[in-house]
Amino acid sequence: MTTLPDRPHTAVLVVDVQNGVVGEAYERDRVVANVSTLVGKARAGGVPVVWVQHSGEGLAKDSDAWQLVPELSRDGSEPLVHKTYADSFEATDLEDVLARAGIGHLIVSGAQTDECIRSTIHGAMVRGYDVTLVGDAHTTEDLSEWGAPSPDKVIAHTNLYWQEHRAPGRTAAVKKTEELTF
Repeated sequence: MTTLPDRPHTAVLVVDVQNGVVGEAYERDRVVANVSTLVGKARAGGVPVVWVQHSGEGLAKDSDAWQLVPELSRDGSEPLVHKTYADSFEATDLEDVLARAGIGHLIVSGAQTDECIRSTIHGAMVRGYDVTLVGDAHTTEDLSEWGAPSPDKVIAHTNLYWQEHRAPGRTAAVKKTEELTF
């Protein structure tokens, strides 16, 4: 269905599951466990896993905060994309990584729901990808002190609107970790 020609394959995208990003995130342990399960399923099914790691203010490259959480381990053969913007495609080699592997469908997990996840799923869709958001494998921190809804509502709202999202020749979906098979 993707509008990208000759891109029949799927990849799992793990966005910013780093110590300094998910340390105080809503239901952190459950979400990290779901991401781990998702990665295991993808590997067992021969589906590529692409890791995205953010750096910037408060996330200095190579610092403890910048590191992937200890519960997840990236296989050395799996691509790692470094980013400095919310959208994982902006000023990165993500598009090249996906093009080389013939990827037209992304299954997205990670953090933070209201910033990097939303920016990345929209960025993927406008670039021609089909996008499945793993509804129980993304999270955010509590920003209600600054006027944002509580994290559970941010996550629920993102899942709600993404399952109804549409674009010509592309699909959007929300699935739970247990529903995904490869």
